[in-house]
Amino acid sequence: MSRYDDAVSAMRVGLPARPELRDFVRFGTLASNSHNTQPWKFRLGADTIDILPDFSRRTPIVDPDDHHLYVTLGCAAQNIVIAAHASSRPAELSVTTDGGEGTEINVSLGKRSGEAPGTDADLCSAIPVRQSTKSEYDSQALSGSELRQLEKAAAMPGVDLLIITERLRLEQALEFMQRGNSAQMDSPAFVRELKEWIRYNPAAALKAGDGMLGKCSGNPSAPNWLGPTIFDLAFKKDAENKKYARQLRSSAGLAVFVAEREGSEDWIQVGRSFERFALQATALGIRHAHMNMPIEVAEVRPAFADWLGIPGHRPDLVIRFGKAPLTPMSIRRALDAVIVP
Repeated sequence: MSRYDDAVSAMRVGLPARPELRDFVRFGTLASNSHNTQPWKFRLGADTIDILPDFSRRTPIVDPDDHHLYVTLGCAAQNIVIAAHASSRPAELSVTTDGGEGTEINVSLGKRSGEAPGTDADLCSAIPVRQSTKSEYDSQALSGSELRQLEKAAAMPGVDLLIITERLRLEQALEFMQRGNSAQMDSPAFVRELKEWIRYNPAAALKAGDGMLGKCSGNPSAPNWLGPTIFDLAFKKDAENKKYARQLRSSAGLAVFVAEREGSEDWIQVGRSFERFALQATALGIRHAHMNMPIEVAEVRPAFADWLGIPGHRPDLVIRFGKAPLTPMSIRRALDAVIVP
């Protein structure tokens, strides 16, 4: 793991005293993203950063309408805005839907307004260490103060946040997660797509610069020729459902993000809200991980929305949270691979 860890550490250093646009892009690439596909491109101007979707990195089986892709772009945009604000540079964000390359996000950066750190300094410091922690947590409840800080950080126009901490409700939510997981595992196309993004050893992750390294989820490394066979033997519906039960029961609660409307701009807002939630959680020593199975399966999603008390609306993200040690960090592609003319 030493070469892998060195590469990860090089990407996850803090901002320099006077960051350049490439530094802000690096912080953008540390955002949460589904399957670690990193479906983004960045275009730099004099004092602007455009964030464009990279449709070559779509996951059309699990994300057929690019919902997760645009949530991911919102996460990246929010990291850049936070990093700019912490560097005393005002940042304004706008969205363009008629650029011919899908919906784009445009971040305009003002001039540095002072030497002291600006707003969002704590959230900015959390960006290099934020991760989706897929281990079991410590089963302890969060304090009222911690929950209020998470809710305050996530506040974003057009996005509602539902926090579930009651044990009975979490057990009920687990039923939807297991239904969604079972449906996905019964789909050969879903399993095929998932396997495309698994990296069975650090060398494979280093070479690709993306994907899900097994060790980041607590799984052993394996050579590329053996990894798929081990995956097929271990990746069974019963075992996965039991794993998700342990993970949810060890969590302090669930956070469900819901946009007021549906569309790429609204999903970007969800990503911005979630990223602030995730960074505030990281600053408080609270871990998080996605449990999106009940919203990724179209046959399960309406019943899950009804159970949440939001009939007719689409739940956009389901996140478990709680306290646990950090696990190995995921890798990111080099900046030259994601910055385009």
